[in-house]
Amino acid sequence: MASGCSALSANLRTTLPNSSFPRSPLRRIPLTSRFFAVNHAFSSLRLNSSSSSYSFRRTKASMAEIVTPKSKGKVIVFDSEEDLSVSLAEYAADLASKISREKGSFTVVFSGGSLVKSLRKLVEKPYIDSVDWSKWHVFWVDERVVPKDHPDSNYLLAYNEFLSKVPIPASNVYAISDALSAEGAADDYETCLKHLVKTKILDQSQTNGFPKFDLMLMGMGPDGHIASLFPGHPLVEENKKWVAFIEDSPKPPPKRISFTLPVINSSANIALVVAGGSKASAVYSALADVSNSEVLPVQLVEPEGELAWFLDKEAASKL
Repeated sequence: MASGCSALSANLRTTLPNSSFPRSPLRRIPLTSRFFAVNHAFSSLRLNSSSSSYSFRRTKASMAEIVTPKSKGKVIVFDSEEDLSVSLAEYAADLASKISREKGSFTVVFSGGSLVKSLRKLVEKPYIDSVDWSKWHVFWVDERVVPKDHPDSNYLLAYNEFLSKVPIPASNVYAISDALSAEGAADDYETCLKHLVKTKILDQSQTNGFPKFDLMLMGMGPDGHIASLFPGHPLVEENKKWVAFIEDSPKPPPKRISFTLPVINSSANIALVVAGGSKASAVYSALADVSNSEVLPVQLVEPEGELAWFLDKEAASKL
């Protein structure tokens, strides 16, 4: 791929070690909540070939779709994180297949944290063999300003858990520069994205001119932060830049770069993947009918396209 961002994707896989990913046994836990609209006969999300709407089919994973007073998009609750991972893999693979057939490429954005580990089923059969990985173009919604082999690096996490296991061309992996300051890395990544829009690798929103990614896969912190957009931080209000930087992150490391909220919300599809009881309060604030004095960044996720919440039972426990 001819790209003005070649310096970002060169030699990304030559020095980093492999690592195995954890496996956990499948378990069944009854779902109980006054908000659950439960149909235990259904399971993971499947995209119709003719549209981006969801239909359902039976699989081994146990799930329920729920409706809450402030529900945005689809909210799906799974008995376990293992079940969540099964359906997330199917959702991502089906979406990639559909979009790749339509336009010949698939642009996907990763976050850090537990999100990448929840994608582990994508590197197992049947998806490892059936997905056309050559069509994938991989980006990051945020990154810590550390070397790529540093334990805090979102790139390193994605490499160990995902990129090292699938044949995505190295030229299609757009890592954030680790050789620049936070401000320099943000400017560099924005320049990269603008070049990719110009060369038609990336779509552009017809509404606001921001880049339009096919799929943004994001986790959420216990405080309701997304990417490196933290509650109460001025960066949440940034609406001009595509990529911004932060040097006073309330969560270490302090120096990071992040997509801005308008870029996140220009996405064609967003999957918010949240697991664990430590995040239940933020999930409740985002989806239940309550008034908060402070709006959490996750509550501001309103994509141009479609939004799907993937929750395990613990994350949804306060709904």
